[in-house]
Amino acid sequence: MENTLNNNPGGLQAVDWDAKLASLGISVRKELRTKRRSFIMPEWAKGWIALIPALIFLILFMIYPILNTFVMSFVNNFYWVGNSGSSFVITNYIAALNNTRGGITVSWGIENYIKVLSDPVFQHALINTGLIVIVSVPLTIVISLLLAVCLNAIKPLKGLYQTIFFLPYVTNTIALGLVFNAMFSSSAGSFFNVFLGWFGAKPQEWLTINAGRWNMFVVIVIYAIWNGLAFKILVFMSGLSAIDKQYYDAARIDGSSKFTIFRKITVPLLSPQILYITITSFIGACKAYSQVIALFGSGKDNFGGSDQKQWITVVGYIVKLINSQNDSATGRGAAGCVILLGIVLIITVAQFAVSKNRVHY
Repeated sequence: MENTLNNNPGGLQAVDWDAKLASLGISVRKELRTKRRSFIMPEWAKGWIALIPALIFLILFMIYPILNTFVMSFVNNFYWVGNSGSSFVITNYIAALNNTRGGITVSWGIENYIKVLSDPVFQHALINTGLIVIVSVPLTIVISLLLAVCLNAIKPLKGLYQTIFFLPYVTNTIALGLVFNAMFSSSAGSFFNVFLGWFGAKPQEWLTINAGRWNMFVVIVIYAIWNGLAFKILVFMSGLSAIDKQYYDAARIDGSSKFTIFRKITVPLLSPQILYITITSFIGACKAYSQVIALFGSGKDNFGGSDQKQWITVVGYIVKLINSQNDSATGRGAAGCVILLGIVLIITVAQFAVSKNRVHY
């Protein structure tokens, strides 16, 4: 340690403290050495370590079932063979080749797809699913957007209203079905029949065996809208909170009406959320199953009507095939899954293409 005094007004001499301490046998000069790590993990390795747990679950519970189902759909006369190696279709197929049961021969082909597409029940289920999608998805988006705008505008009891509209999202589907069964009971004192009575209409049957097809459809659509409002309102309200208030202030100064502000400012700036909600709502409507069972589930796989197939959906058709005792029906169920996946993918890609120039990020 050296101490040199420069510009000293008192004329003091510099003291060499290192020399004085050295004369006393005290050493103060030591080299400071930093310990270097022998291995430095690259950033990409850290990223993979963080992703591995999620990837394991993704592979086991999503990618593998999709690939397994896709392969299964191309195995004609598919059936499970005992001790064939877990649930892998390839190992099961190899075991089935050497274990022909009752004259059943397995081979590759598109026989499952031909049987499914030519099945009148599947065609009926496809029409039912299409009707639910076409009617419920636009109504849900429009109603949830309007409710989100209204909730965002009010100040008193805002949290209470948000909680009320969010309750269906955390309520069990079967519990909601029981509530709707009471609301749409065929008795004259049920909520909806009383409501119709205010307009002079007679009590209707909504969920019974003798209920009309379109009466049942009204209940399904109302259920789908009510059950899907909560999440959509939450997404739209988060988007509304991110919009800069200066846009609204400038529009009011220009004398724009509330409808013009909604159409020219709110909707364009919410276009990313609208696209997201449209895609997720479409996918959810294509998977309609639990709400129909919740409404008409007086028996196993009951989809309404005397034949219990009045409002069967594509997913309901697949579930009935997989739950059947016929092994070969499992292959047809897999083919139905692939067909539904293809429909969803095609329409989703079309939605992205159409909205490419209309979404403002």
